[in-house]
Amino acid sequence: MKARVFIRLKNGVLDPQGKAIGKALTGLGFAGIGEVRQGKLIEIELDETDEAAAKTALTEMCEKLLANTVIERYEIELAK
Repeated sequence: MKARVFIRLKNGVLDPQGKAIGKALTGLGFAGIGEVRQGKLIEIELDETDEAAAKTALTEMCEKLLANTVIERYEIELAK
């Protein structure tokens, strides 16, 4: 089973990287750029076939290593 974990900064947390990306896009001539927030995508292949067990394992991975839950939120997407 394949999984995607999307990790983004929580609302209200400053995102200097997102700001830099927004400024760079404007500097390249792209008009109408509003707020830009950046995040990360982690793809994981699991041997697990049970969806509930996979989500439990992925949640534990996020809580222990993949995301800084103080400032980041995460979403898990499973694909068979």
